[in-house]
Amino acid sequence: MSKKVGEHITLDIIGTEKEYEPKFFEKLVYKIAKKAKVTVLEISKFKFEPQGFTLVALLAESHISFHTFPEKGIISFDFFTCGKVNPIVALDILKKEIKHKRIVKKEFNRDTVSYYDDIYSSPGLRKYYMVKNVLEDFTSKVGQHIEILELEQFGKSLFIDNELQVAEKDEHLYSSTFVNSGIKLNPNKDKSAIIGGGDGGVARELISKGFNLIDWYELDPEVVKVCEKHLSKIGEKATTKNSVKCVWGDAFESIKKVEDNKYDKIFVDLNDDQYCIDLAAKNIKSLKRILKSDGTITAQVGSQDKKPKQVEKWLNLFQKSFGNTSLDRIYIPSFDCSWNFASSINK
Repeated sequence: MSKKVGEHITLDIIGTEKEYEPKFFEKLVYKIAKKAKVTVLEISKFKFEPQGFTLVALLAESHISFHTFPEKGIISFDFFTCGKVNPIVALDILKKEIKHKRIVKKEFNRDTVSYYDDIYSSPGLRKYYMVKNVLEDFTSKVGQHIEILELEQFGKSLFIDNELQVAEKDEHLYSSTFVNSGIKLNPNKDKSAIIGGGDGGVARELISKGFNLIDWYELDPEVVKVCEKHLSKIGEKATTKNSVKCVWGDAFESIKKVEDNKYDKIFVDLNDDQYCIDLAAKNIKSLKRILKSDGTITAQVGSQDKKPKQVEKWLNLFQKSFGNTSLDRIYIPSFDCSWNFASSINK
């Protein structure tokens, strides 16, 4: 449960022309304190040469500070309080007392919930996941940064190298769409291969569809292990099923030893970035070789909403290699966008 510590605001007052004396700001501190019903214990200040100064007021409830930058025409204000009155009451006072062009306001709810940057944010729209708890945070032996975070809205979730992979609340949307994308092109369900997919969601879906054999090629056994520990509802102990064979290590090295025309389905569950596009392109002949005639290959290719050029590159690779491709799409709330899966038939 989140525990509230206090509330915090910063105000950057832009376009100030006058350099106010420290005494002016001392009076403002007491005026703000009275309005916010907080107690000033002590004020400390320092004037710089040739201009500017810092003033910090120690409160019984925390602090108030001013930092002036006359050469930039900026006064920065900071107010943190654990009191009952929101520190935003300072805004109206500062608007009236200081001549300015605009004020940049930032508010922070100081509690035990942390914010995790969504790396899929665009430059003009920053987004964050609200994290209730950190269950795992380590670097695996193969060099991946693995985190299991308990998110406010989406439950326990797997992050690899700071990117969300799956969240327990909506993972079923991802995995079911992924698997169905391949099955609808060809219903055969004898033998399949998964390349990647360490959370186990795709393996679970294939088991539920009745595949007789599932070869699961996964680079990092520590991902599978940590997901079995914390996200067991996703994989449902897929590694223990008789139909599943786990092959650890570099998948593309491993499939070099696989006989021709073995699989009805191949599911490529790697990252959707340029590195993995290049990796798939480099090994596309091997993937075609182990895929049966009329078998299907499906890859998660990212989001057309956020990275359309990346999806286009995947589609071009499949079209060039197989002469056909189709695209499926599903909105995934934890990703905050629609996600795409490309499929091709090996004709």
